[in-house]
Amino acid sequence: MKRELGISLYPDHSDPKKDRVYLEQAAKLGYTRLFMSMLEVKEGKQKVKEKFKSIIEYANELGFETILDIAPAIFDELEISYDDLSFFKELGAAGIRLDEGFDGSKEALLSYNPEKLALELNMSNDVMYLDNILSYQANQPFIYGCHNFYPQAGTGLPYAFFVSCSQRFKKYGLKTAAFITSQTATGGPWDVNDGLPTLEMHRKLPLELQVRHLFATNLIDVVIIGNAYASPEELAAVAKVDRYKLSLGIEFNANATELERKIVLYPKHFRRGDITENVVRSTQVRVKYADKPNPAHDEQQEFQVGDVVIGNDAFGKYKNELQIVLKPHRDPRKNRVGQLPANEHFLLDYIKPWTKFEFVAK
Repeated sequence: MKRELGISLYPDHSDPKKDRVYLEQAAKLGYTRLFMSMLEVKEGKQKVKEKFKSIIEYANELGFETILDIAPAIFDELEISYDDLSFFKELGAAGIRLDEGFDGSKEALLSYNPEKLALELNMSNDVMYLDNILSYQANQPFIYGCHNFYPQAGTGLPYAFFVSCSQRFKKYGLKTAAFITSQTATGGPWDVNDGLPTLEMHRKLPLELQVRHLFATNLIDVVIIGNAYASPEELAAVAKVDRYKLSLGIEFNANATELERKIVLYPKHFRRGDITENVVRSTQVRVKYADKPNPAHDEQQEFQVGDVVIGNDAFGKYKNELQIVLKPHRDPRKNRVGQLPANEHFLLDYIKPWTKFEFVAK
């Protein structure tokens, strides 16, 4: 499944000119999904249509796929019916997200809407909701999944629950999405906005680390920045993340040599399939740099979890092998060249046998 990046806009709380600038910035960086909330609309059908259609049509010109977040109350407000979704098609939307569900049969029928709108389901419930819908022979290619975001600090999903919910959708090969939160943006749908992440553990993390984590889970295909507007720096940092390979931050030691930095920043690391509990081993670099001398430059010390070490000249055939420490140990045949930032240690859990990874200097 292709992996995508997205942004969010809240036309009932934002400036249309700023919205357009934000869309342009994101489009240039390769963002392709737009989330827009209609849960707050209260101005009547015509005004809502004018406001949303203008920005959606512009987003479409820039290559975005727009999904509108809706709930049953919106249909009453706009005087439209679930049996006729043409209003959303007229706005230019590619799909609608059901913030609240029905009985399964209703969703299955909706997935066959003549407007060919995608039907995005709420993923943040660990129940048989999706299985029930599919049992009614839903139009599966038009079914997406998307988690909620949580504006109130302390209310985001715990990780284990998130995994269980997400697996219910991934087992059917459906397109899945989740939200991350900018540390500078303040815009959202409600008067409480402590950030808009899906996962509570993400609330205070750098934006690009959140996206690296979600893609590393292999459970999420579309990562959407929940609040608006993320800073240009944040947008750019997220856009640089490799969506298909695990990226790890590296803080180099001052005495790391040019050779060692080159070994660390080699773009094709992978963990050996015959793993050890003590370290992650990347062995191809020792072959690539076998003829390069690497003198020992550290006094004997105990390596700690998250340290990045490289075999020195005393390590024989293992000279210039790169390792990431998983358990504290001592070995004078290795040089400590850097470490993962403390807030990235949890990413070590995603380095499985044969996992491809790279380092990004901090």
